[in-house]
Amino acid sequence: MVATHESRASVLTRIAEQILHNNPRGRRLVAVEGATPATASAFADDLAETLRDRNQTVVRRSLGSVDEEALRTEIVDPFRMGALEDTDADTLLLLDGERLLNADVIGIWHYTVWTFEGDELPHGKANFIVNATDPEFPQEHYYDLCKLPPTFGERA
Repeated sequence: MVATHESRASVLTRIAEQILHNNPRGRRLVAVEGATPATASAFADDLAETLRDRNQTVVRRSLGSVDEEALRTEIVDPFRMGALEDTDADTLLLLDGERLLNADVIGIWHYTVWTFEGDELPHGKANFIVNATDPEFPQEHYYDLCKLPPTFGERA
C-alpha cells in the first residue's frame, strides 16, 4: 500500500469543516498553539484564510506569551460581550499563542489545534493535532492520549 499525503490546503479544509460543522454561527473562539510558536502562527494564518474562503468573518490575533487573567479580561470577555473591535455577533476569533491550551483555559475554546514538528510530543487536549514537519504536507497526528498525563504539553 502506498502512503498518501494530504496537501496543506486539504488538512486546513478538513479542520475548517470540523469547526463549522460543530459551530456554524455565533461568536466562536478557536485557539492554535504549538511546540514552535512560529509554526503555530503560520498555521493559524492559513486556517483563518481557509475559513474566510467559506464566507466566515474571522478576526485573527497572535498573542505570544499570555496568562489566563490577561487572556480573559483583554480578549475573551470583551469578545463575548461584543466589545472587541472588528467583531460582530457572527465572528470567529482565531488566536495563536503560548499557554492557550493549559488546563485553566482549555474550556474557553470551541476548537483547538496543536502543531508540532519532528519528534516533539503532542498536547494532550487539542481537538486536532498536526505534525507540521513538512509544512506543505502536514499530517494529522493520532496519539494514545491515555498514555499522557492530563497536563502534558502545558507551558509554565
